[in-house]
Amino acid sequence: MFILLEAGKLTRDNLVIANKKFSSRLIVGTGKYKNMSECAKAIKLSGADIVTVAVRRVNITDKKKPLLMDYIDPKKITYLPNTAGCFNSKDALRTLRLAREIGGWKLVKLEVLGDKKNLFPEMIETLKSTEILTKEGFKVMVYCNDDPLMAKRLENSGASAIMPLAAPIGSGLGILNKVNIKIIRSQTKLPLIIDAGLGQASDAVMAMELGCDGVLVNTAIAKAKKPFDMALAFKHAVISGRKSFISGRIEKILMGSPSSPTEGII
Repeated sequence: MFILLEAGKLTRDNLVIANKKFSSRLIVGTGKYKNMSECAKAIKLSGADIVTVAVRRVNITDKKKPLLMDYIDPKKITYLPNTAGCFNSKDALRTLRLAREIGGWKLVKLEVLGDKKNLFPEMIETLKSTEILTKEGFKVMVYCNDDPLMAKRLENSGASAIMPLAAPIGSGLGILNKVNIKIIRSQTKLPLIIDAGLGQASDAVMAMELGCDGVLVNTAIAKAKKPFDMALAFKHAVISGRKSFISGRIEKILMGSPSSPTEGII
């Protein structure tokens, strides 16, 4: 991604996670598509450099069945193994250790859920898992609630990125608590990536204008009536929102302010 700065000069504005640079600030999931071909095309259109892979659900080992690698080249797109479907630390740790054995992946997404209905993160288990994984050399991007205090504890535990939910997974409700996201942004130096609950491209714009470093989207693209068009929409939304944030919005005032000069007029 390029950002236009003063004097019309372009500069590369990379997303940096665990000292690795990515040109796109949009991360896309690989689940819920009709098939792998549709998934691959949507991801290509999105321009994403990172895709999440649910190790427990997506086929990456059984050569008798369609392999994700046959559709999305891991040499061109960074695979981010995640622990979707894990409800305790033990299962999450086992899943990510398996991912490291299979593909050598150390950059991972930790997701420990509290219940099957709401899919909120179980933060005690999440914090415990983060501490263990970082000691084992993993670079952990952590799905979490939007609690600024817990986000700080995750940062202090060695997390590589903070990934608060915007709303419940797959809900499409958009960002429900902008204040907490702003607080987390103000207190962390880690990449801040909105994860879960976005429903349309404008939600991504809002996330980026709040100062987030990126967004992760799956359901909003995969289950859209036209997933390819929605993938493109999110691509441009992230770029637009980032440029808006970098540009610096005008100050909010209560009264009108004329756009035209008020002096030297006829």
